[in-house]
Amino acid sequence: MNLFGRNSFQRRAQPSPAPVATAPVASATAVLPDPELGGLTGDWLIDPAHSRIGFSVRHAMVTTVRGAFTQYESRLYFDGRDPARSRADLVLYTASVDTGVEQRDAHVVGRQFLDSATYPRMTFTSTTVRLAGKDVYLMTGDLTIRDTTRPVDLELTYIGHVTDAFGDERVGFDGTTTINRSDWGLTYDARLVQGGSMVSEKVRLQFDIAAIRAT
Repeated sequence: MNLFGRNSFQRRAQPSPAPVATAPVASATAVLPDPELGGLTGDWLIDPAHSRIGFSVRHAMVTTVRGAFTQYESRLYFDGRDPARSRADLVLYTASVDTGVEQRDAHVVGRQFLDSATYPRMTFTSTTVRLAGKDVYLMTGDLTIRDTTRPVDLELTYIGHVTDAFGDERVGFDGTTTINRSDWGLTYDARLVQGGSMVSEKVRLQFDIAAIRAT
């Protein structure tokens, strides 16, 4: 969206057969990058026309409301040889929220939630990246909402790589993470008559990314 001693042998004073050095045994949990991904190393930009940066949250404890940010800026660097060198910077414009209902959009961007008039941007800046499994990367970064910055772990799955009909190189990733909105000061807490919250504390962030190699 690098898990790597070496044994030293002391020569005995008395003659004895020379010790035989053996190759290090790879850890059963070690994951190595796919060599074929080395060619993808470089800068990439998210293609807004074929990507979705969205969220979903439980509403009234029985349904799920989904929405997306329709305006954002991105800069990605992917290192297929050494994933730890990869990085991502993302700016989301909070007033661009679209849930499909105008009145609800106004509530989400209003003072009880994102307060886009005061805080027009949400940002994510990666701090570490590691290969967690075949085609799966764990990206940790700083997520800033309103005036609060906290770390989050984002799991990214590599989908594939193609050259499209216009000659542009494209790469696809799907990512997701779940946050507790109150950790970022989004503490709106309307209650139901039967008990429980009108809007769940947990919010799932979803990243369906199509990126084009930057020129």
